[in-house]
Amino acid sequence: MPIRIIGLVLICAGTWIFAQGWSRKDSLLGSMSETGTRIANKFDGGSRTPKHMLYLAGGGLLIASGAVVAFSGRRSS
Repeated sequence: MPIRIIGLVLICAGTWIFAQGWSRKDSLLGSMSETGTRIANKFDGGSRTPKHMLYLAGGGLLIASGAVVAFSGRRSS
């Protein structure tokens, strides 16, 4: 049972992080960050990623791993 609680905590944390990334993506600061990243990548050929994309990916990863932990494993009879 405690393992499932850990999985649910991971799902909640992942949802919160994903929501933070989504709200930053839709904000003025997020669009400015994307524009700045595109300009910098074209200027020197680097591969930068805006911070909100890392939040979206990290949140999605936490949600997926939390679901695996919470909903898989041995079933107790």
